[in-house]
Amino acid sequence: MVTFREMKVQEIVEDEALTTEEKIARLREIEAEARGLQRAASESPMGDDDGWQDELRQVRIALDKLGAKEPSKGAASL
Repeated sequence: MVTFREMKVQEIVEDEALTTEEKIARLREIEAEARGLQRAASESPMGDDDGWQDELRQVRIALDKLGAKEPSKGAASL
């Protein structure tokens, strides 16, 4: 089953009106949002399978296909 976020990632990658840089920027926004939600879910007493790892993997695959480089990690990154 394809999730809404996976569809959104696919739409961005396939959008011919966007430049590669614009696609990468939009995917980075989704990636940042998913990471934030993953962090919040990991702090919840609910189940440990938050589902965000798969979402992040889809975004990372799309970014790799577009040739995006990993952002440099600052001192606060894990």
